[in-house]
Amino acid sequence: MASISLCMIVKNEEKVLDRCLKSIYKACDEIIIVDTGSTDSTIDIAKKYTNKIYQFEWVDDFSKARNYSFSKATKDYILWLDADDVVSSVNLKKIIDLKDKIDFSVDIYMFKYDILFDESGKSTYSYFRERLLKRSVGYIWKDPVHECIELTGSVEKIDIAINHKKSVEKYSNRNLLIYEKLLINNKLTPRQQFYYARELYYNSKINKAIKEFKKFLKSDGAWVENKISASIDLANCFILKKDYLSALNCLIETFKFSTPRAEVLCLIGKIYQFQNNYYEAIIWYKLARNLDVDLTTNGFYNLDSNGFIPCIELCVCYYRIGDIVSAKYYNKLAGKFKPNNSSYLHNKEFLDNIKD
Repeated sequence: MASISLCMIVKNEEKVLDRCLKSIYKACDEIIIVDTGSTDSTIDIAKKYTNKIYQFEWVDDFSKARNYSFSKATKDYILWLDADDVVSSVNLKKIIDLKDKIDFSVDIYMFKYDILFDESGKSTYSYFRERLLKRSVGYIWKDPVHECIELTGSVEKIDIAINHKKSVEKYSNRNLLIYEKLLINNKLTPRQQFYYARELYYNSKINKAIKEFKKFLKSDGAWVENKISASIDLANCFILKKDYLSALNCLIETFKFSTPRAEVLCLIGKIYQFQNNYYEAIIWYKLARNLDVDLTTNGFYNLDSNGFIPCIELCVCYYRIGDIVSAKYYNKLAGKFKPNNSSYLHNKEFLDNIKD
């Protein structure tokens, strides 16, 4: 059996920390909490689960804080979580089972990270992250923001999910300020350039985000999944400016990086829909509907993009061109994916009153 150190960095997490620790503590042999300056009851909550609580002076660098937390670990493997992460009872059992049958030749276990959810609680956006790491290898976190660990050694994906349940909906400019500080003295790496552009986009600095996304997409050595994501984000920037041709060009560029992604095809369909070109939109939504979800990469997956989204949009498109039979058909399909979705229910009530 393997032993696990849970390592976390926290600051003012009184609203979510107990929820997180309560969901995972049974799988952990030690819990290490590194506090970076809490002024609320975070530390008191942490004391309910562990006495291994350390203070770390915040220096605008998540990697340094995480590396400090890792340095305190003593068990076979290190599990890391954020305070607003939650482990379901099903996945807790999977982690405990993994401890019993763990393959010690594996250095990194990749868990699925579910970060967006629909109204029923079903995950709609996921990707795999390095989650359980062999302590003896000495893995080091890199990058001050959107920190990561290089995937070296023996890496295995496993059917375990962590749920990211944000408690604050308003987007903070904290990460953007860190990047701007970093820019004063350093040239950004391609990965940092991507996330800097994304922070600009998230903070509604659209024109500057466009410039930085373009700079990133011209860079060499960038991860292909980040290039696909950057192209999607750049397209969304152009959509906000109603520059639909530029948005389409960005999305078509993704076909050079990899096979078509359902999220890209849906967005192309949406652009045509914005322009009332419903016949063209239908083509792209149907293409998205026929794609399988490819989980073989470590990329980002909008899990609704080959199911619910194209079906609900095909319903709208067919209604707009007067094909009520097809509109009802695709709305019914959408309902199979999300029977309690408000758009599906609204469409059903509306369409039921129209004769075919």
